[in-house]
Amino acid sequence: MRLTTTTIGAFPKPDCVPITDWFQGSQGPDTVSPTEGYSTQMARVKVDEAEALFVRAAQEVIRDQVEAGVDIPTDGEVRRENYIHYHCRHLNGIDFETLTEKELRGGAYSASLPTITGPIGARENFLTHDWKAAQAFTDRPVKVTMPGPMTITDTVANSFYDDDAKLGADLAAAINAEFLALAEAGCTHIQIDEPVFARKPEQALAYGFENLERCFHGAPDAVTRTVHMCCGYPDRLDNPDYPKADRDAYLRIADAIEASAIQAVSLEDAHRHNDLSLLERFKTTTVIFGAVAVAK
Repeated sequence: MRLTTTTIGAFPKPDCVPITDWFQGSQGPDTVSPTEGYSTQMARVKVDEAEALFVRAAQEVIRDQVEAGVDIPTDGEVRRENYIHYHCRHLNGIDFETLTEKELRGGAYSASLPTITGPIGARENFLTHDWKAAQAFTDRPVKVTMPGPMTITDTVANSFYDDDAKLGADLAAAINAEFLALAEAGCTHIQIDEPVFARKPEQALAYGFENLERCFHGAPDAVTRTVHMCCGYPDRLDNPDYPKADRDAYLRIADAIEASAIQAVSLEDAHRHNDLSLLERFKTTTVIFGAVAVAK
């Protein structure tokens, strides 16, 4: 039986785009200040010129995926400085001028991060535009990815909310607005990225899955609801000591995944192999098994 193939999200950016990859630099800017460079770089080009470059880049990475035989490609997230903060720039309540030093991913690293200074809310829909631009280059379904509530919470500073569950609920409502707009436009594969579920399984079970359900609320049957949960990847190649999530994290949340609205779950394996008995826990949930080690 032929397996269906997909990619998770980000690709190395083609040289034409006006922004750099998050991992460029001797230490990787994701461990220093992952958002400052984006604004500076985008200010150097006109809006229409930047759009043309992003469209060209999406065409290149989609062509590469299709030629490689990928059934469900993405646009490579070519418009994003990273998979989280691009979305945050389109939300009310997050200040990108006020940066706060914060330790994240369970102490894996620290960074100067945008700060929540008011109630979170969705602005005008933006991902439908990105999806339509990418979908024009292939007859294969282009998947759109969005960061999940717990992962956003872990990757911004917070000076407004006193309850992470409430913050997550407001983020979920904003994500849901994008989800439904994409579905209405015709996008049939939408992925929520929640690697922090593997980092913080107790919080995921306490309120993370409930807020994830809010992200999917009202999803039509035509849309495949996918969630990606990796265990953390290094900030640069050849960094074997990068602290990853606990090895038993997937086992601890497997039953909650199976009982949730998640239809397909993306699990890391090539970079760190699982006890394959894990797969027996999924009776109805499709498993997207990570088959390519992107960093060592």
